[in-house]
Amino acid sequence: MKKVVLAFDSFKGCITAQEACEACAQGVREAWLDAVVVQIPLSDGGEGLVKCVRQMLPTRSVAIEVHGPLMDRVEAEYAISVDGKTAYMEMAAASGLTLVPQERRDPMKTTTYGVGEMIADAVKRGCQTIVMGIGGSATCDGGRGMVEALRDCQCLDMKCQMIVACDVNNPLFGKNGAAYVFAPQKGATPKQVALLDEQLRAFAKETEQAGRATPELAFSPGAGAAGGLGYALLAYLNAELHSGIDIMLDIADFDAAIKDADLVITGEGKSDEQTLMGKVPHGVLKRCKKANVPVWLLSGMIDDATGRLSESFDVVRSINEGDNRPLSVLMQPDVAKQNIKRKVRELL
Repeated sequence: MKKVVLAFDSFKGCITAQEACEACAQGVREAWLDAVVVQIPLSDGGEGLVKCVRQMLPTRSVAIEVHGPLMDRVEAEYAISVDGKTAYMEMAAASGLTLVPQERRDPMKTTTYGVGEMIADAVKRGCQTIVMGIGGSATCDGGRGMVEALRDCQCLDMKCQMIVACDVNNPLFGKNGAAYVFAPQKGATPKQVALLDEQLRAFAKETEQAGRATPELAFSPGAGAAGGLGYALLAYLNAELHSGIDIMLDIADFDAAIKDADLVITGEGKSDEQTLMGKVPHGVLKRCKKANVPVWLLSGMIDDATGRLSESFDVVRSINEGDNRPLSVLMQPDVAKQNIKRKVRELL
């Protein structure tokens, strides 16, 4: 009897990680009737972290009102483990880019204040550990807003372990820092980028003068993540920054799941050179190599110009091979699910 573990990311704008796993499971069972199939839908720890955690662990949902990126009131949701000790949250729930209409995007004005309110709420509920994804931010305030909120809530010196899913290595400021690299994507003009960079430098100086950080901390890998929120999390909350996919795989107890597996199948919307820089399939690949388990990559689109994907995975294929319909058709959820099922059945 064969055991197959399915560990997909979402196909962005098309199907969820859960839907990809379910479609693949159907294809596996059609080819191998008696196969044991284990589904582990994944996220790289950015947006989607909470949803994935809810599918993996028994949790309860918490919805609170916080200040959004422009200080208007928004409802932010996060999850708490059933024992009440661990909170799982995404900074984007309070300060995400999707909360700001296109015409109002301006990182000179957006704040992480609501993130601080979310953290304070979890602490006041008795959480001892907070796991946070920091992708998808609308901000470039260095985490100053979060610090102000924690101070206002009298939670700045809380005793709580912060585990942060972070997949960028940028420093806080400078040409590779939060302002220059990420602020233009959030609506900043070139002039504003320079001003934001100055503000981040000033915030770092204030933090150092307050005895919260050394000058070196601003150059720590990930300090520039989420508009510099990574820096404030390191300096003020003593956070641990980890690869998002590694956090998710640990939560899923992935190593135990693949121990006796005959095959692991992973995939995402589009796989290319970026895939091997901490995306879901790369995290899955590393664990499988250690366990000596074959791993296939089945994605919506494959761009393997360098050949590195084919060198790394045992099988690399697009689910849309042989289907010449337009991309707008291939991106329809029902079509994508059928093509996953068909492709895995053919390969098996």
